[in-house]
Amino acid sequence: MISLSPPDEQGFCSYGVEVGVTKPAAEAAHVIVAEINQQMPRTCGDSLIHLSRLRYIVETDYPLPEAPQGGNSARHMRIGQAIAELIPDGATLQMGLGSIPDAVLRNLTQHRDLGIHTELFSDGVVDLVEAGVITGARKTFHPGKIVAGFLFGSQRLYRFVNNNPLIELHPTDYINDPFNIARNERMVAINSALQVDLTGQVCADSIGPHFYSGAGGQLDFIRGAARSKNGLRSLPCGHRSRRECQPDCADAGHGAGVVTTRYDVHYIATEYGVASLHGKTVRQRARELINIAHPKFRDDLSGRAKLGYLSS
Repeated sequence: MISLSPPDEQGFCSYGVEVGVTKPAAEAAHVIVAEINQQMPRTCGDSLIHLSRLRYIVETDYPLPEAPQGGNSARHMRIGQAIAELIPDGATLQMGLGSIPDAVLRNLTQHRDLGIHTELFSDGVVDLVEAGVITGARKTFHPGKIVAGFLFGSQRLYRFVNNNPLIELHPTDYINDPFNIARNERMVAINSALQVDLTGQVCADSIGPHFYSGAGGQLDFIRGAARSKNGLRSLPCGHRSRRECQPDCADAGHGAGVVTTRYDVHYIATEYGVASLHGKTVRQRARELINIAHPKFRDDLSGRAKLGYLSS
């Protein structure tokens, strides 16, 4: 059961705002039930299916769900500014959905010739396209194109992508392939972390034994960015939550699942600064991370780290 745009004169419908997992599922299905929504935008790329593949059709006409843009708080803007300062002109970006990626995009208005190769994007990308910041002119893979698997945002975003040849949506196995990601020079991966221990291990889908979300393409893009020509490094960006402020963040906690290993992480950002971890010893990593923890917990973290990571 899938949702599509109205067909063109040749009978081809577009998968619209979600191609990443919908197209592979439809290609594997024996029976396809399609909702053809008059308000589904028609997106370009590897995003079409012919009417002859559809067993049943239901015609509808309703607006797509919307996601509000975040990243306006002072804390998020400090994190966004710190990350933006690490991004060079001409970089190709991957970012997730949420306040930190939105804050990063808000801090990129003075950059030039940025590109996008990402699993998903939202309204912040539209702002930078209209400001002339995102041009894709220096991309080395799909140059001049914004490439993604799906998108989620406001009605303004949906109007922007409709029949827009600048936008190309592709299946996730193509977008998230680390070897395809690495074909972009100066690739930068921007992701979120729920917890980070003092060695740099990142928990991105759970807090202790409790699942919060899914891992998504975080590790795909981090490893793809690490392989990218010209040495651009990935940026898993941790932001402080109540849970992360607790002294037990010296370790990930019982039952916590590590999504990104300590060997893949290059930078961790909080509102208190950026920790550079790539190529550092465990002792150096612990010191870097303590320096960007909430000041209230730095002494406690240092004391606990001296029992192991900082011991002589």
